[in-house]
Order: sequence, then structure tokens, then C-alpha cells
Amino acid sequence: MRTGILGGTFDPPHVGHLLAASDAYESLELDRVVFVPAAQQPLKALPKGLEAPGSGRASAPDRLEMVRLAIADDERFELSAIEIDRGGLSYTVDTLSELAEQSPGDTRFLLVGADVLGTFAKWRQPERVLELATLAVFTRSVRDPGDAQASWNRLAAQWESTHGHALAHAPVFVESRRVDVSSTEVRERVAGGRSIHGFVPDAVARYIATRRLYS
Repeated sequence: MRTGILGGTFDPPHVGHLLAASDAYESLELDRVVFVPAAQQPLKALPKGLEAPGSGRASAPDRLEMVRLAIADDERFELSAIEIDRGGLSYTVDTLSELAEQSPGDTRFLLVGADVLGTFAKWRQPERVLELATLAVFTRSVRDPGDAQASWNRLAAQWESTHGHALAHAPVFVESRRVDVSSTEVRERVAGGRSIHGFVPDAVARYIATRRLYS
């Protein structure tokens, strides 16, 4: 089975996430895309207590439920609570290792934004990540594929210079439409009392309103 893995905080999930997953599904001829909400991303570690009520961020259970609602009507998409169940900092290498144990026959694609190439060398065991999954990098304009390739070339050259050997398993690039919406903007709109209709699926908007998230 060809499986795409889309991780993130999803705080909240929005239409950009769904469109990117759809583009990857079609471009890479995937059998499924698995959404994996992070318990806490190591490179985006938040101060202790930030997820408390009134903090402006949603709890892990709320984020998990919002993703479930966002993808509920699309049979191409699945939800995994693997990182939230594990708790603590969410390291991609640990998640991929667990997914590989669960479905050893899968061909895995790790779906990431082009900005990840700037920090990939800081991830835990990046070489092992590349062994467990093909890095599939979203590009969102005519120039982006070349820019993303240049970013990978710089990363690979720096890695070889530092470690004395090349990074194996080059990424693939997935052309995705430009959707200028972010989770930050959604949270800010809610906090400001503005509508988020069209920014997130209706079921997610209703959940945010019912749970009084971000306000």
C-alpha cells in the first residue's frame, strides 16, 4: 500500500491541509493519506501550560477530534493518534518506526512543506527518517520546484561536508496549489470575532464554536 503521512499540530486543521493531502494523493498515486496530529513538535516546543484553557491553543484531544471531523467524509484520508497516544515530544523517526512495524509492506511518503528542508538536518536521526519514508515536498508555484530542489542540494552538500558521506534517498516534489490560509490566521480570526467560514470545514467550525476554542 502506498501511504502518505501528513503530520502537524493541526491547531486547527484547515482547508489548506485537505487540499495539500488531496494533491499528494493524486500526484503520488497513493492508496491513503494518514493525518498524524503531533503531541508536541520538538522544533516548535511551547512553554509549559500554553495549551491550558484560555491560552489560545487547543488541547491535544481537541486537535485530534478536529482532524477526525475534517476528514470524516473523505475515504482517502485516515487519522492516527499515534503521537498523541505516545505523548511528549513527537519525533518523526519514532512515528515512522511505529508505522513501519504496523504495516511493514507499505511504501511510505512523508508529506512536508518546502520550509522543512531548512531544518531537516536538526531532526532526530534524519538519515533513518529517509530510510523509513520518501520525503515528499510540497511546492506551490512555478518557481517553487527549483527553489525546493536548490534547498535540498544545499542541505545535501552541507550534510556531506559535515558528516563525510552523502544523504541517500533524495526527495520527490509534489506540486500543490497555493492556499493562503494558516492555522495562525484561523485562531486570530476566532479571537477577533470574525467568521472562519471557508477557512475550515463546517464541522470543524462548529466544534470550535461549541468548545469555545481560541476565543
